[in-house]
Amino acid sequence: MKTVRRLLYKDIVGSVVLVALAFLALFFFIDFVDDLERMARVGAGGGKAALLAAMELPGHFYELFPIAVLIGAIVALARLAQSSEFTILRTGGLGPARALGLLAGLAALFAALTFFVGDYVAPRFEREGDDMRARFSHDANPARRGAWLKDHRKVDGQERSYSVRVGRVGSGGELEDVRIYEFDAEGRLLSRTEAGKVDVDGQGLWRLQAVQRTVWNPGAAAAGGTVGDVVVSEQQLDRLDWQSSLHAGVIAAAVLPASSMSTLELLRYTEHLSSQEQSSQAYSIQFWRKAFYPLACFVMVALALPFAYLHGRAGGISIKVFGGIMLGISFVLLNNVAGHLGLLKNWTPWLVAATPSLLYLGLSMAAFAWLVRYR
Repeated sequence: MKTVRRLLYKDIVGSVVLVALAFLALFFFIDFVDDLERMARVGAGGGKAALLAAMELPGHFYELFPIAVLIGAIVALARLAQSSEFTILRTGGLGPARALGLLAGLAALFAALTFFVGDYVAPRFEREGDDMRARFSHDANPARRGAWLKDHRKVDGQERSYSVRVGRVGSGGELEDVRIYEFDAEGRLLSRTEAGKVDVDGQGLWRLQAVQRTVWNPGAAAAGGTVGDVVVSEQQLDRLDWQSSLHAGVIAAAVLPASSMSTLELLRYTEHLSSQEQSSQAYSIQFWRKAFYPLACFVMVALALPFAYLHGRAGGISIKVFGGIMLGISFVLLNNVAGHLGLLKNWTPWLVAATPSLLYLGLSMAAFAWLVRYR
């Protein structure tokens, strides 16, 4: 069995690697041409454009790897069927259940690689690429724009609500151009705090620097006025600490595009939106899609396995590869359409994310069972 495993894994992994490299080379060239045009406008060279294009490769790898698994596995298994090697393996005792078990082990490795790249490598490279693009183009506002966040808590037994505007995130993770608006239980504006730079720890303590604070005090008696007038006071502070439930993880998730968040960041931000009674449907769907996406490698391997049971003499390998490409494209299209439909129809997020994979897995298992029984 070790020999059979080595033979299958070697052929499939080799084909998957070649297909993945071909996809990455194509997308690198496309990104390089686009970045070369942008860098030429600001007087930067081709080397910087190539570096920016390279920073986008992990993201492309994450998106394209399941399709590369499908095409590579189809090529390898169809080649084994065409040379009758897979027929010999079946004659030697490689039954359907054992073949499924062997390929499931390989799919688990592919899924782990997909998860690692999507959660740790791609987001980091994308953020670094955004910072590089901003530096190269001398743009003070990087691609990662700011976000609005909400918070609720009690201060001296009184309910307070806060609307927080984060302008952007610096290269060191600090927040810049921050504005905090404080409201009472009836929605009256109590204070506005502006800070040029803010550091936030994991417990939600905001350390504001270069603070300008405006406070409205209704009901106070101003000089020359009457009780009930609103007194406005302004303060200039070097530092100010503000405790909030908005910790660093939630803020990092909020300022990132949903497509570039890790699974944990999506979960944190979804829970924050739900706790603040805000709509979290879009981020919930994105979270479940992100969580289920590595499992697409199992679906792709299952879709490729029936090709090993086709008669190798019945047709060339090219038509099988073409069929695999069409299957992969249709899976991606269905996955994207399901996400949009789920958002429009307000469907259950985890069901929306799991349906395409379950559908294609069922189709592949049905085709596999039919081929094993009748072919």
